[in-house]
Amino acid sequence: MKIGVSSYSFAHYQRDTHASYLKLCDLAREIGFDGIEFIDLDPEYQPAADLCALADEIRAHCEAIGLPIIAYTVGADFIENPDMVAQLKAKIDVAEHLGAKVVRHDVTWRRDLDWREIIARTKDSVREVTEYAARKGIRTCTENHGYVMQDANRVEELILAVNHPNYGWLVDMGNFLCADEPSMHALPIAAKYAFHAHAKDFLLKSEKPSDEWFPTRNGNFLRGTVVGHGVVPVRECVKTLREAGYDGWLSLEFEGMEDNLPALRAGLSYLRAVTE
Repeated sequence: MKIGVSSYSFAHYQRDTHASYLKLCDLAREIGFDGIEFIDLDPEYQPAADLCALADEIRAHCEAIGLPIIAYTVGADFIENPDMVAQLKAKIDVAEHLGAKVVRHDVTWRRDLDWREIIARTKDSVREVTEYAARKGIRTCTENHGYVMQDANRVEELILAVNHPNYGWLVDMGNFLCADEPSMHALPIAAKYAFHAHAKDFLLKSEKPSDEWFPTRNGNFLRGTVVGHGVVPVRECVKTLREAGYDGWLSLEFEGMEDNLPALRAGLSYLRAVTE
């Protein structure tokens, strides 16, 4: 299984150093990752004429250093933003310039609506976006993410409602804990729809130790940590993905307090061991 890294994993480092995207690519290659994925590109870190021009620069650099670009993961809210379909199509264009073959987008961040209503109100828009992406040879997917569309059964219902072969799931093995759902309950449901996968780990407490911890939907508390150091059964999740026939990328996504670069080295070493 090839192991990538999300540019999000460098967030603290990039904020502290104002590193360019090209520098992040160099670091990913130096640490030993097989590929990289990007979250929404921000020209603050690397000025360019527009996002497509920035994507072209990044792609050219990655090709020069032999670092495949795996995916482009972007925010979205179809309920709050009436122009979301058009905006996501523009982000699909950026992904095309990057050379990424997978785009992950959200559905909504609204937490006051029933999840069934969310699916009913967004499925047609999600389908329109994936039909556009399919014409460019790009697959789209949604992550278990954002508290409401986080449980395995809810994301599965969304995928079934969209009902398009170009639309699937970015399976984040850690994020299920945000909805207090055990990863090994969720993975057997999610794995068969996987277009892409994230390895993420958390520490878990029933009480909030400090401000760095955030609440789960049911009142527990999580803090991101080095992959392999937390409560997520990463090895078992990898095994479940493989048993379902998944042979795609596994991207490390780190959002802990630990220093970025040592945390990424340690996480990669752990993932190499559990994916052998």
